[in-house]
Amino acid sequence: MLGLMVLLASIAGEPAMVLRPDRVFDGSGAAHEGWVVVIEGERIAEAGPAAMVKAPAGATNLPLPGCTLLPGLIDAHTHLLLFPYSETPWDDQVSRLPLAERVCRAAVHARANLMSGFTTIRDMGTEGADLADVGVKSAIAKRVIQGPEMVVTTRAIVATGSYAPRSFSPEWRIPQGADEADGERLREVVRRQIRAGADWIKVYADTPHGPGSAFRPAFSQSELDLIVSTARDAGVLVAAHAQSREGMRRAAMAGVATIEHGDEGDLAMFRLLAEKKIGYCPTMAMSEAYARYAGWKPGAPAPRDIERKRESFKAALESGVAIVNGSDMGVFPHGDGARELELLVRHGMRPAAALEAATAAAAKMLRMEERVGSIKKGLRANLLAVRGNPLDDISDIRNVRLVVMAGAVVRRAD
Repeated sequence: MLGLMVLLASIAGEPAMVLRPDRVFDGSGAAHEGWVVVIEGERIAEAGPAAMVKAPAGATNLPLPGCTLLPGLIDAHTHLLLFPYSETPWDDQVSRLPLAERVCRAAVHARANLMSGFTTIRDMGTEGADLADVGVKSAIAKRVIQGPEMVVTTRAIVATGSYAPRSFSPEWRIPQGADEADGERLREVVRRQIRAGADWIKVYADTPHGPGSAFRPAFSQSELDLIVSTARDAGVLVAAHAQSREGMRRAAMAGVATIEHGDEGDLAMFRLLAEKKIGYCPTMAMSEAYARYAGWKPGAPAPRDIERKRESFKAALESGVAIVNGSDMGVFPHGDGARELELLVRHGMRPAAALEAATAAAAKMLRMEERVGSIKKGLRANLLAVRGNPLDDISDIRNVRLVVMAGAVVRRAD
């Protein structure tokens, strides 16, 4: 009830709020004891030591004893239109579930992510649900449903014959899960997606096509160059799904802004990404989810795919590439985005660095740093308070006590 009252007050332009946690993590890697944060309307009005910040007259005080206040978290690789494959395989979600059901599920997923402290997400493809992400984004922005602020990629782009459900006979033409195109037609597809509402373009630089199950490059270098240059002309950035080393190399040379997965990346490849200022979303949680679905149990000897993933992440840490929190949520349950942060720390990142990857670093890579990702005057008041100190124990990020979205309290737990 208190959360609803504060939400209504914020929408109505009622008095400012002063949040008083034990400490504030500002997004840059620094934590400040004894800070307060003042919210007026949708924005942060002041942030700093309590003795130096004057609360506006009539402001509502929200004490947060024992809590750490952070910028609202960012996940730069999600799929709202998907849910765990252990419940329904990807093939069946794409080809057998009604679109209306998938959109209803997406609304539930969006709220679960917001309530877990994720106030911004980049959705990385509707996987057969056409332009549904554009509609879900609009519904959240208009407060029809609750959810994080969304950056959307619509249908994603795949090379002809390299994607789609594989459980049907080859004579059938079924929903592909993405936009198929090759050659010069790629220009048309990029422009059409941007016209339909894509904030970013996503391309599958490699897929497991051809004999066997190995990931192989899906597009030529000139095709990837065309995708990136066409998007750039419209002021739109490109993200590349790339699991193979050659897929990563081609995408990097084309000038994409982020690489997703990077399972076969080595030190030289990640240094190339760092040199070109390309962000890297490791999606550690996705890899472990796939392994669990195949029967692996954490604590047992890791399968080769997981070992290779951990090796590539170690190389990424050593290389200095900008690591951006991106989990592939949807492959595993929505609302459990903390899983990626826990894995980043477990496999070598400091908690402060992992939190920065999910706040200021992610905002910078998404070109949103003037709006979100940090706690500083003038930015959007998207905030998260958790019990404990995730800079000491990253799992404390799960102890959500307060979520603020655009200045409105959407969750408050005593």
